[in-house]
Amino acid sequence: MIEIKATALTSKLFVPFGDVIDFDREPDFAINNGFCDRYHGLAIADVIGNGGETGISLGFGRPYEVPLKLNMVERHPLGSQAFIPLEQQPFLVIVAEDDNGTPKQPVAFLSEGGQGVNYHRNVWHGVLTPLNNASKFLIVDRIGEGNNLEEYFFDEPYLVTI
Repeated sequence: MIEIKATALTSKLFVPFGDVIDFDREPDFAINNGFCDRYHGLAIADVIGNGGETGISLGFGRPYEVPLKLNMVERHPLGSQAFIPLEQQPFLVIVAEDDNGTPKQPVAFLSEGGQGVNYHRNVWHGVLTPLNNASKFLIVDRIGEGNNLEEYFFDEPYLVTI
């Protein structure tokens, strides 16, 4: 089994796969009479296809144990998918580049509490993987008609460590 060691999640390293959603920069401007700093345009919800629209959902993820046996990744051809934690809990972010319709060897990132991600449309990624404790998430993705889920099961699983 090939071992994949998770590295710290940073915007620079994650750019081929999507956007990191966090407060790790200066605010863009103030709103609400100066009582709220706005971090503007951190990610764009990308939704295509007739019968689809951007949806906002909540998720309650139960924790996974590490080392993690990674058997499967998925992607969404009709829209991006964002997971934004509502609690200061870390989670694993697993992604893979595409190789003519199949994922290459995955890479793993460890989020800091409060960091979220927006997977770009058609990016292979692991399932939502909270660590340590069950966690609440805001989910922004495409809701509607059409097949927006493609799964790929590896012949041999990977072992993800931190």
